[in-house]
Amino acid sequence: MLVGHDGAPIARAQDVLGSAEPDDGPLEHEFMEEQIETATPPRSTLEDVAVAIREGRAGAQAAAERHDARIAALGTSPLAFAGTTVGKLRYLQARAEFGLTAREQLTSGCHVHVSVADDAEGVAVLDRIGPWLAPLLALSANSPFWMGDDSGYASFRSQVWSRWPTAGPTRIFGSPEAYHAAVAGLVATGTILDEGMVYFDARLSARYPTVEIRVADVCLSADTATLLAALARGLVETAARAADAPPPEAPVEVLRTALWRAGRSGLSGDLVDPRTWRPAPAHDVVGALVDHVRDALTDLGDLDTVTELLGGLWAGGNGASRQHAWAAQADGDLGAVALHAADATLR
Repeated sequence: MLVGHDGAPIARAQDVLGSAEPDDGPLEHEFMEEQIETATPPRSTLEDVAVAIREGRAGAQAAAERHDARIAALGTSPLAFAGTTVGKLRYLQARAEFGLTAREQLTSGCHVHVSVADDAEGVAVLDRIGPWLAPLLALSANSPFWMGDDSGYASFRSQVWSRWPTAGPTRIFGSPEAYHAAVAGLVATGTILDEGMVYFDARLSARYPTVEIRVADVCLSADTATLLAALARGLVETAARAADAPPPEAPVEVLRTALWRAGRSGLSGDLVDPRTWRPAPAHDVVGALVDHVRDALTDLGDLDTVTELLGGLWAGGNGASRQHAWAAQADGDLGAVALHAADATLR
């Protein structure tokens, strides 16, 4: 998110991207002029992912500074905003078609792409990772404030995003043909503009040979983003290895409820445990996630780093808890919260 020196969102994306230099890295438009998107190139080691994330944030900040702006990794703006839709035809069509849902989409998520061999492996992965996506949302939760108020949620971004007609968890597909038929069926309803508006929490990428996990808030710290990438890759690898076994029974209505719970309480309360579909402390559910992907993390050489990053997250809190702490220190000054977030984005 682009913020000014008072912490309020500012519509400078056109200017920032127009003057971006090659050393600033890959920067792109998002839906709103108050946002820019960074992307990390494909990387095979977690160490390289961490470096790329930091370089991407530094490059975005360098580009923003040329226009008297700062970047802040915030899932939603703590301060109220009007929102300025980027002047691209598709975005303007979405704003006209979806009304307030589109006008209020100043939200920022973190999408993780993990390579798969083909669509068959990709769908096998999608059919098996759904139960474990809610803990990823809880870890990344970084949007407690909305329109100048405390929302009561750790991730209110997930609430705002769920307004889109195709957002959320999915059923078991069983085959690439069934997956693509489901996507085509959604487009055929005429409700969404095109296939790009199929906003499943995890989907096959239309551009790359990857599974794209889209459930998380943008992570306040680069360390949390690195942790998210490691766990997402661990989930995909674990699911791919289990492709010959039946996928777990996970009704969509239960998955949706587990995601709501994760967005509501983040790491500060109970989550829905995918092993039992009953409430359990967040620490236990996250531990179960790590156990679920432990073999893959070990084989990929990521287990020690994940353990260290998780320890730092438990000690320092996720983005939501840190924003609440900053708000308390600043006597409720949410502009100060956004500026603290801008500092933490680059730390």
